[in-house]
Amino acid sequence: MNTMSMSSPAFAAGHPIPQRFTINGPDVSPPLQIAGAPAGTKSFVLIVDDPDAPMGTWVHWVVWNIPAGTREIPEGKLPAGAVQGRNSWGRASYGGPAPPSGTHRYFFKLYALDTELDLPPSAGKADVLKAIEGHVLARAELMGTYTHR
Repeated sequence: MNTMSMSSPAFAAGHPIPQRFTINGPDVSPPLQIAGAPAGTKSFVLIVDDPDAPMGTWVHWVVWNIPAGTREIPEGKLPAGAVQGRNSWGRASYGGPAPPSGTHRYFFKLYALDTELDLPPSAGKADVLKAIEGHVLARAELMGTYTHR
């Protein structure tokens, strides 16, 4: 796989996610930056989840058909054409960190695909992961933490 990276000007990898991007703040999505997308990329998929949730991995955000030319996803916005799927709250939107207790890890996973996805907005993480099988050109990950307040 090619080398692709994702970062955020709002928090460093492995460090706390600012309250602004959580349930204890305005709960807007953090800004993200993409670098090194491989040639042939037709779209990106972004999945944000929390594997430390007490009832199993909690999905905070599912987005697909992010245009291939995207190098930045602005705070609280999505590029034109991107589609949000169903998160663990059953909403097609971003839902920020909201741990019931302790410190949790939040993984922002980006996939560069050789295709666009034809999925209904009701699709969730499992549907997206199935749809991208055999289409992933590169993958990047950014992990941030958040502690219950």
